[in-house]
Amino acid sequence: MRASPPVLSLVVPVFNEEGVIDAFCARVIPTLEQITPEWEIVFVNDGSRDGTVAAVARQHHAEPRIALVSLSRNFGKEIAMTAGLDAARGQAVVIIDVDLQDPPEVIPDLVAKWREGNDVVFARRLEREGETFLKRLTAYGFYRALNAIADRPIPPDVGDFRLLSRRAVDALLRLRERHRFMKGLYSWIGFREAEVPYVRAPRAAGTSKFNYWRLWNFSIEGFTSFSIRPLQMASYFGFAIAVLSVIYGSFMVMRTLLYGNPVAGYPSLLVVVLFLGGVQLISLGVIGEYLGRVFNETKQRPLYLVADLLPSRYTAPPPAPPQPD
Repeated sequence: MRASPPVLSLVVPVFNEEGVIDAFCARVIPTLEQITPEWEIVFVNDGSRDGTVAAVARQHHAEPRIALVSLSRNFGKEIAMTAGLDAARGQAVVIIDVDLQDPPEVIPDLVAKWREGNDVVFARRLEREGETFLKRLTAYGFYRALNAIADRPIPPDVGDFRLLSRRAVDALLRLRERHRFMKGLYSWIGFREAEVPYVRAPRAAGTSKFNYWRLWNFSIEGFTSFSIRPLQMASYFGFAIAVLSVIYGSFMVMRTLLYGNPVAGYPSLLVVVLFLGGVQLISLGVIGEYLGRVFNETKQRPLYLVADLLPSRYTAPPPAPPQPD
């Protein structure tokens, strides 16, 4: 166990990825050796049910600079990345997926930008090879819609593949909220940013763990974590409907006084009632999303629990999470 930290740490969350562990290490280790001999890779097992742990353990025994943090169950990728950041000790930390869609050969470019004095260096996707048109379209729409309502701009076409300086990591780890939308947290901490463009490759093996339902829930997480605009929009929408109702009611009174009121309009009345009912339910749903997040935050549960740890020559068991101010 060395006292001095490594120059570079890689945080790699994994969930049922046994088929790509060896290929990932075969590509990433030579890349890291070109940058510095003082590196570590921190794999975070997020409750895998296949042979992922055994595959990483083999790499750990062959290379002492590889660590494995096994969580007690599946907590989700955002929490797994946080666990990896808690354990990583590098002067700079790179977050990367194991599926090789984010080429390890881009890491030297991220490090070069960091050495120029940048604290956050994110990799921007120029192309998304191997993804369907629908997924590319929804990703494009998500980032634009999120930036339209977010309190702080979030770089579009940027995932979790990025480098963080040590002070950026330390700042990020002070944010211990349970509902974690990491792309928003990266932007929230500020500091000097730079970008590196790259072409995203198809997956080397396996299938994506994010189906459209999980992506939908992830998008809701993003909208509600970094903006109260949905609540404001519900209020504005309700106010607009109230104003239109007063105008329409005044019109109906005047028409009745002038021309009488024959019994008619059942279809239009039904449409109006259903429309207003739908608006009310949507507004209650928006309020419920925010209220549920408040409820979860007040319970103050730990973000994750570690079931097992294979430390690298640099890493020690994860310290107690820092407490928010």
